[in-house]
Amino acid sequence: MIDPQGMLPAARQCPSPNRDLRPAGCDPELLIIHNISLPPNQYGGPWIDQLFLNCLEADQHPYFQEICHLQVSSHILIRRDGEIVQYVPLGERAWHAGQSEFEGRPQCNDFSIGIELEGSDDIPYTDSQYQRLTEVAAAIIERFPGISAKRITGHSDVAPGRKTDPGPAFDWDKFHKLLAERSADR
Repeated sequence: MIDPQGMLPAARQCPSPNRDLRPAGCDPELLIIHNISLPPNQYGGPWIDQLFLNCLEADQHPYFQEICHLQVSSHILIRRDGEIVQYVPLGERAWHAGQSEFEGRPQCNDFSIGIELEGSDDIPYTDSQYQRLTEVAAAIIERFPGISAKRITGHSDVAPGRKTDPGPAFDWDKFHKLLAERSADR
């Protein structure tokens, strides 16, 4: 499911300029789950792609005036309908976690893969998103030995007090159950 270049062939490719190489010898060891909706609590538009491609226009929505200057990205986005979009090859560093720390180790972007779910903290995610997230997470675990089910966390966990996603609407028990079932089937 992941090719040698770190790409998901099933994903729509939308290469972001907001990426760079990981530090030498630094392989992915953590998977971080995020959420995003642009404008907030609205789904399906082109604005996430535009944000990650540095072409979000401030006059398209008042909220965009606050964020259009940001240079951010994620490796993967899973839309509400289950569509997978890839912005950064998994072996490269996406700019998704910002100031962050995991188990005392700072700068999570260096050693993590970021997956955005199109959604909001308090609105339930779709079954399609859970299914696709499970498929992608299982493929990442298979490809990157440093990542396990125990090394999947939320943005809120690596940036407490600064970030809240994926929020209380994300059903961690459901996700871990689906991931365990998928692993048992292999």
